[in-house]
Amino acid sequence: MNIAEITRIQSEADLIYSSAEVEAAIERMAADITLVLADKNPVILCLMIGGVVPTGKLLPLLDFPLQVEYVHATRYQGEINGGKLHWIRKPTISLQDRHVLIVDDILDEGNTLVAMVEECESNQAKTIQTAVLADKQLGRERSFKQADFTGLTVPNRYLFGYGMDYKEYLRNAPGIYAVKGL
Repeated sequence: MNIAEITRIQSEADLIYSSAEVEAAIERMAADITLVLADKNPVILCLMIGGVVPTGKLLPLLDFPLQVEYVHATRYQGEINGGKLHWIRKPTISLQDRHVLIVDDILDEGNTLVAMVEECESNQAKTIQTAVLADKQLGRERSFKQADFTGLTVPNRYLFGYGMDYKEYLRNAPGIYAVKGL
């Protein structure tokens, strides 16, 4: 990847939410999650790679017993358009009779979350809930309707920052940005 292109994309991008706004949304999500799961001994399932930042920000705010596990499935593989779901790592701990919370960066089309929920169901999870930092307003039907916990609503643009990437870069951007022209 051409670093000059990445630098240009970042410098020209539109700021959608500042770091302070994102952090406040994560705190609200954590409070809502705590109300529902604090007494359930849940498994927090981080959906890699995008879910690593939201999960990492949420965990210290969830002051109750829980386990953390990660799964890795991707549809993008460094591209800006999603394709077929590719499993890299499925859960390795038992989800049977457990309350599971799947955490991801963004709810876009919803195909990845549908696959994650199906995987948890096949592993006989007791309950399955979802949390996404950003809910993209597509303006059309999608395969996964709505997450149980949502931080922010975002426009139907190509976004990066707080786990979301542009061609595998810019996940670490200090806010949520939209790429110009995409």
